[in-house]
Amino acid sequence: MSEEVPFDREAPVAGRLDLVSPLVRRLVADNGGPFTFTGTCTYVVGRGRVAVIDPGPADPAHLAALLAALDGETVEEILLTHTHRDHADGVAALAAATGARITGCGPHRSARPLGLDERNLLDASADRDHVPDLEMRDGDVLTGPGWTLEAIAVPGHTANHLAFALREEGTLFSGDHVMAWSTSIVAPPDGSMGDYMASLQKIGAREEGLYRPGHGGPVREPARFVRALIHHRRQREASIMTRLEKGDETIPAIVKTVYRGLAPALEGAAGLSVFAHLEDLVARGLAATEGAPRLDGRFRPR
Repeated sequence: MSEEVPFDREAPVAGRLDLVSPLVRRLVADNGGPFTFTGTCTYVVGRGRVAVIDPGPADPAHLAALLAALDGETVEEILLTHTHRDHADGVAALAAATGARITGCGPHRSARPLGLDERNLLDASADRDHVPDLEMRDGDVLTGPGWTLEAIAVPGHTANHLAFALREEGTLFSGDHVMAWSTSIVAPPDGSMGDYMASLQKIGAREEGLYRPGHGGPVREPARFVRALIHHRRQREASIMTRLEKGDETIPAIVKTVYRGLAPALEGAAGLSVFAHLEDLVARGLAATEGAPRLDGRFRPR
């Protein structure tokens, strides 16, 4: 097996309802960008009495298209994988329009206590007001006519991230935890590299044969894909350790060398990814810094 991540940049078309399996329809929101690819994927599971996974942004056109596609059907459950706004901001409007129960992930929380000066530099900020009617925990199950969805806790991209396994089709709605088109952003304080790696190991041991992510097309051969993601992250960690050993002490210095040729618009995200690795390295005793790890801190090998 090649250790390179076998990315598949199939680009779902925004605004088009696609039947992607006998039980699943997909409607992509028109919010494409460097972190969302062609847009957020909203999934409809079932027929007649359905569940909607990740309503997407607060976009009246996306909501109208979704409601039109479901004319004559009943939305019983609205499931949310995580509380980043590109997935969560449409929840309230869909619930108001349908009377459906809001379930899935719990309220937004950080992976660790926040420092006074910390801020998330990513475009996809969090809905910190989200409170579900029913918070699902790892292993919890929702059922409807012909479908069964099991919640799988996969913290890392966010601390409250869930994936949902559709048992009847052997597929996993993976949210932003695993995507075919790109690696997931792990950005403190929302995310944690240690949690993310553990969650990759967890789902990599499962038997689902296909993932349906929050952006982009499906992840095929997911066991192979997840192994490659784990290897990629370990290589990135090794590169960061090498830079520390060569005397690079700051995150900007490490980013400049490790991410050669990176588009300026992505430098903030790269810095947060390096920060996530450094936090994990400090926690494991492989790197050191003064006090708690900080974005503007100085780091060294231990």
